[in-house]
This record gives sequence, structure tokens and C-alpha cells, in this order.
Amino acid sequence: MAEIIQKDGTWTFDGDTVRIVPGSDKAVSLLRKTLGEVAVPLAALAGISFEPGKKSGRLRLRLRNGADPLLQITGGKLEDSSDPYRLTVENDRTGVAEYFVDEVRNALLLDQVETGPVAGYLLPGPALPITVGAGDGTATFDGERIRLEWNWKTEESKSSGGARTLALEDVESVEWLPSVGLENGYLRFSVAKAPTKAPPKYDPHAVELWGFRKDPLMALVAAAVVARMPHPYAPAPVGIPPQLAPAALAPAAPSGDDHDALLRRLRELGELHQAGILTDEEFTTAKQAVLKRL
Repeated sequence: MAEIIQKDGTWTFDGDTVRIVPGSDKAVSLLRKTLGEVAVPLAALAGISFEPGKKSGRLRLRLRNGADPLLQITGGKLEDSSDPYRLTVENDRTGVAEYFVDEVRNALLLDQVETGPVAGYLLPGPALPITVGAGDGTATFDGERIRLEWNWKTEESKSSGGARTLALEDVESVEWLPSVGLENGYLRFSVAKAPTKAPPKYDPHAVELWGFRKDPLMALVAAAVVARMPHPYAPAPVGIPPQLAPAALAPAAPSGDDHDALLRRLRELGELHQAGILTDEEFTTAKQAVLKRL
């Protein structure tokens, strides 16, 4: 077993799993402390590297695309300090870090682990239930429902409608962006039954973020939700274009709302076909799949 212990955290590798435990040092980010221990299976790894520096080096894990819901939702926008797959290594432990890298690389070679995208999450995402308060609201997710509650800083037109509860099956997509410069960030849930183009400040399905310390924690809520939604790289059924796979895989239900949603899907397919995004064959196949659910 390989192990490296630093103020920033502890990494261990037993041949099958890289186990990451954040350190208790005050410099360790709130996101990493809140996320807690992370177990990364060998199959989720695309690589590992050690970058030496003048004062300290950095140990980095590179995960395969689609393996981790947190990386999927943050899309490379997490600051280094909040990245759970980065470890600051003091210069007197450089040899240990290099040994750790060799052990993981050898295991990847022996197991012939592929480096390409995966079709399903190999990490479970943040533990549930999860509640985070930041920006103009508080988001809670219990595995089935998302609840958004507002605070005194929320725009009145948004808070006047009261707290919002969203069923997971009604959420079409989740988006998280950090604040950058003068641009505020947000956590937004796109809901099929209530589409809107309103800015996050006024959107009752979004929490606006202003760049404060707790903002990155909203990415954990987003990751927890995304982990329980259709995987973006899941293979489409035979004859269904990949971009339509989540809709085609969704279970049919007899409610009137689902009927309206399927009619909207038919209109969307027609628009994609007219725009040249779908070929005649793709349009026909996808349309038939939707019609079978009506």
C-alpha cells in the first residue's frame, strides 16, 4: 500500500482504490472539508502526476470524463484550492509523492484501464441529505426533491412566491457557475414545466451567488442532483441519436403533464430536423420513439 500524509490531506492507494481524506489545516478549503473522504476506484482514473515546485509540489489525479458528478457539473471551473483531486506536497516528501505516482501508474498499466469517457458515474457524489446556504438562498436535496428557500437578500419578485420544491423527475438540467470578477455565479435548475429566461437574480429555480466563501458548496448540491439524473454519456438505444438518449430512456407515465411534455418533445424534434441538426432517418426514429410513449 502507498500512502502520503500532508497538512493538506492524506492519500492512500491499496491497488484498487485511491482514498482521499482532506486535512484539518485551516488552509484546506470548505468544499473539501464538507465533501469529506472520497474513494476513487482505479477504473475512474485517467492518470496521475506530480508537479514539483520551489516551495511545495502538487499531486494531481486526473479522472475519466463522466466518472465523477462533481467534476461533471463544475466543468473545470473549480478553483485549485477546492479541487479534491489535488494535494499540496511539502518538498521533503517529494520522494514519497513520486513513489505514490509510480504505484498508481503501474496499477493502471497492469489493469489496462482505459482513459476515455465512461457511460456511468463511478463515484456516488456527495452524501445525502445535503443542505447549503449561500448567496440569496438555501438549497436542500434529499435524493427525491430539491427545496429552494430565500433569505433577506433575495430579490422581492423572486422571494414573494415563497420557497420552491422541485421533484427530481421534473428537472431537465442543472447548471453551476462560480462568480468571476463582476459577474455573479449561480446554481440553476431547468424545469420542463416552468421554462424561463430570467436572470438568476429573478429566477425562482436558481440561487444567485456573489463570490463569498460558501459559494463553492452549491456545487456539491448540484453534483448530488446530477448523480441521480440520466448520465450524459449513457449509450442511446439502438436507432436513437445520442443527444436524445435521456429523453428516450425516460420511463413513460400516463399523466396529463407527461403527455404535454411529449408533445413539446415532438415540436423540438421537428425544429431540430428543420435546422438540419437531425437527419431524416434520425428524426423518423426519434419521433417514433416519442409516439410510442404517447
